[in-house]
Amino acid sequence: MVKIIFLREIHFLSSQHSPVVQLNVGGHLFSTSLNTLRKHPDSHLAELFVGKPRLHTDAQGHLFIDRDGSHFGAVLEFLRNGQLPTKNIQEVYKEAVHYNIKPLIKRLEETPQLFGELVGRQQFLSRVPHYKENIEVLIRIARAEAIAARTSTIMICVLRTEEDLGFYDDAISGLEADKESVVTFGPWKAVPSVQDLLDCVKFDIESKGYTVSIQPYIMEKSFLSRSYNYFYKLIFTWW
Repeated sequence: MVKIIFLREIHFLSSQHSPVVQLNVGGHLFSTSLNTLRKHPDSHLAELFVGKPRLHTDAQGHLFIDRDGSHFGAVLEFLRNGQLPTKNIQEVYKEAVHYNIKPLIKRLEETPQLFGELVGRQQFLSRVPHYKENIEVLIRIARAEAIAARTSTIMICVLRTEEDLGFYDDAISGLEADKESVVTFGPWKAVPSVQDLLDCVKFDIESKGYTVSIQPYIMEKSFLSRSYNYFYKLIFTWW
């Protein structure tokens, strides 16, 4: 054991004085320099290559980082020349956050893709009560309803305003579907519409790997009752 540790220290120290570092990041091989890796000294990535060795080596002697390296090349390109990626923005952003490369984090957050997500959509969703919890409830109910079936259908109710909320009891009483499993969103105080909310629900559920569609639920209107357009069918397709 002492011999192995000694050999690792020798390899790391020799790489410190080498202009080239061979990296294995989750099976993806990269060649770069210590100066590039240490470009931002306060980053977690730079800390891995300062002082005592913190990395193991693989069978070929490459320094090994136990993380998916699919997007590490984009991180290196930024460290080398400040170049931002043009695709897989969100995935590269996750890597920047993991390695705590603050200049890259800031630049990526200013791109249209992330600005819209972090500043626009997420700010809106933070104003929709219990949004994240409702997404998890929808998935849990859908999975429970999926036994021996190709699809499962969950009813959701979207109340855009406080006025809509005031009509909720009347609306739910006229619903023919199972009232116990209806998941309700809103009301919220923000500009986005009901359709915007439905698009967010679909996007966030599909981002977890599910296939979903949303259709309006048309309530039957009797002569003496009002028809409410608060309800939608969220359809999960399993195979």
